[in-house]
Amino acid sequence: MVKTWIETDLAPHPVGPYSQAVRIGDTLQVSGQVGINAQTGSLAGETVYEQSAQALRNIQAILHAAGADLGDVLMLRVYLHAPEGFAELNKAFEDTLCKPYPARTTLFGGLPPGLLVEIDALAKLSETEV
Repeated sequence: MVKTWIETDLAPHPVGPYSQAVRIGDTLQVSGQVGINAQTGSLAGETVYEQSAQALRNIQAILHAAGADLGDVLMLRVYLHAPEGFAELNKAFEDTLCKPYPARTTLFGGLPPGLLVEIDALAKLSETEV
């Protein structure tokens, strides 16, 4: 199968040797996205809610570049700064995602200073290559 990298200017560009997303067949893996607005280069805010909502918008932009949308997402992995942000994270998910919600795993800690959340996504797409 062909391995295709996905890139869009509507999400922050990688800061290291990785792709915004990689597609093989009908599987799309979106790299971890943080709450940085690609247009401004700044954090979307200082709350878990603001950063989570922006990270989800970044994921959505990458999905669109691959010909997909949030409804194609099977799994979201979340790296959250601290458990105290869990309610704000859930609110951002409820405001952005539709039922049936994707599966999710949430881990706490290990983010660089200022970042409160990082989210990556696994999606299943149509077999047609982009």
